[in-house]
Amino acid sequence: MPSNDGPSAADQQLIDHAARHSLTITAKQLEVWRRAGLLPGNIPGGGLGRGRGSTSTPPTESFDLVLALARRAGRGKRPTDLALLLFADGHPVPETTVRAAFRAAVDSVALPGEGDSLGDDLELEEHVDHVASRLAEAGQTFVLVPARARRIDERIARILGELPEELAELDKNTEPTPMTPSDASLAAVTTVLGGTMPVQEIGDLLRGMNPGMTAHPFASLVETTQQDAPEAADLVMADDGSLSFLAEGDARDRLRGLADTASLEDLRASWRTDQQVRAWALDLCERVEAELDAGQPAEAVTMWLTGRGLPSGVSVLETLRERRWTPSGGALSTLLLLFQCQMYVVLDGLVPGCQWPVLKMPGVLAPPVRDLILTAVRPETTPAQEAAD
Repeated sequence: MPSNDGPSAADQQLIDHAARHSLTITAKQLEVWRRAGLLPGNIPGGGLGRGRGSTSTPPTESFDLVLALARRAGRGKRPTDLALLLFADGHPVPETTVRAAFRAAVDSVALPGEGDSLGDDLELEEHVDHVASRLAEAGQTFVLVPARARRIDERIARILGELPEELAELDKNTEPTPMTPSDASLAAVTTVLGGTMPVQEIGDLLRGMNPGMTAHPFASLVETTQQDAPEAADLVMADDGSLSFLAEGDARDRLRGLADTASLEDLRASWRTDQQVRAWALDLCERVEAELDAGQPAEAVTMWLTGRGLPSGVSVLETLRERRWTPSGGALSTLLLLFQCQMYVVLDGLVPGCQWPVLKMPGVLAPPVRDLILTAVRPETTPAQEAAD
């Protein structure tokens, strides 16, 4: 602690270090950062003798951290946000603080009615109904198609007209039931609380996310997995079409587990991937809109149409739903990406000979996600080598 006579000699070293980089910090700020777990304490040294007190020195990593904190900190910046941002930048934030920040991001996913005493001892179905009723009362529904994506879809439809009839032949579902926003809200609550979603509902969700399409080949492929590949499906799917290798229970518990146990290298790699996906998705939107403004649909519009009903298109919609990016939102997406990678690794072990080259086909996955997953399931092969296969 700084004394009444001013900062300790160790703190003064940090203050002077910041000043040499044209940054101003105070002993009080140093203590605030330490209490928040953003900055380690000074290392006690030996006594000075004759009642002159004792010495201490700053840990080596503190010199880098105080510069980063001085540049990043500001009014409205929460300690958890700072921890995540500095960690992502490669700064040596204490590990316990980093993991606590990732856990806090998961804890922020609160469902309406969860704090009610009524919901404490309910079975899963009753719990879902309880939360869904609270959502309905609040008028909250899942945004299937964000406004920007909807506008792009409408502009493309006006220019290109109806899609080829051949596309309809690839959709085996003659009586599709695309999800409504209310249906999607219920499905989301069920997935969060139960941990999985049947493939039929996944197909319905994909259809609901692309309501302008007259046919959805990829949704159809998902829906017919058990019929098309029964031997493989028996290894990974339950009778109701849900993935049997996913543990039942609140999905947030699994994400909290990742926050506690995943390596810092994996967390940072997934964070970086999430940022790359966001940049890729927004760039695609801008390029599509530029082609439409010029009245000349080209490569970007083709990419948009190719991926619109595939996982890469889902990545675009997820990006557009989050109008204002936050570090907490980034942390949650990071954990979801990491969980997705782990499930692909599990799937690779359960179904020998998984057709991973399919993931490399244009439009199937956002390129950063593709590279992350292929690195996870084929760690002996670099993404560049995979792309060249």
